[in-house]
Amino acid sequence: MKNILFLACTLFSVSTFAQIQTPKASPVVKIQQKVGLADIQLEYSRPGAKGRVIFGDLIPFDATWRLGANENTKLTCSEALIFGKDTLKAGTYALFAKPGKQTWTLYFYTDYSNWGLPETWDAQKVALELSAPVQKKLDFQENLAITIEAMNNSGANLEIAWENTKIVVPFGLNTKIKVLASIDKTMAGPTANDYHAAATYYFTENLDLKQALAWSTKAVELRGNSAYWMTRLKAQLQAANGDYKGAIETAKLSLEAAKADGDNAYVLSNQKSIEEWSKKR
Repeated sequence: MKNILFLACTLFSVSTFAQIQTPKASPVVKIQQKVGLADIQLEYSRPGAKGRVIFGDLIPFDATWRLGANENTKLTCSEALIFGKDTLKAGTYALFAKPGKQTWTLYFYTDYSNWGLPETWDAQKVALELSAPVQKKLDFQENLAITIEAMNNSGANLEIAWENTKIVVPFGLNTKIKVLASIDKTMAGPTANDYHAAATYYFTENLDLKQALAWSTKAVELRGNSAYWMTRLKAQLQAANGDYKGAIETAKLSLEAAKADGDNAYVLSNQKSIEEWSKKR
């Protein structure tokens, strides 16, 4: 009897907690694409035509559609996307569409947490609205496809295809501006802050103090004596390299600049160092 009860309880437990897993009618896809220097991600569900007439029937013309199935179709971009004269700021957006016979309207919506269309459409949440002409697709597209195509360093196409319909929306990126700025910065060499940071690390870790002094001197040359925190480090490195006379002179420059800026902590530090180094000259 106990065995029968145990078996009955076991079967009840299995039937209570077991879940049947079946394929989704509209499989989810996540696309991560690098375009130029930008990272772009698309996440959406892909409904199938399954012998149905899609546009003008299943999806009425001139009615707002969630552009997919299940959760919102989402586009995430790490940089601004430029659609002609309009710019979409970096961020995550829900994508909605209003298919027409000749033209589609696309909406980039800032609230992407909906399931399907928002209960109340808020025009203030439309970050960008744009139109694109309908193109006829010669080969039949069974499942909805939203892809990034025709990529180059400065842009690509956002393409939507389903059934015999295709929408192509070109977008650009500010890649050239960013690359040229990066080249200019790199080719111009390290900044005063770069030299100072390197010298600070070497000084703190007691590494090559001569190299640290060379970097610190370069930082002061680029920034000027008014950067008293930089001249303070140079003075410390001069002393660490045995040049107490030079350290005192540099510390005086740091002290005066710190006084002018009202930084009493640096004034006191320099005064203490000058007194200490004076005994070692």
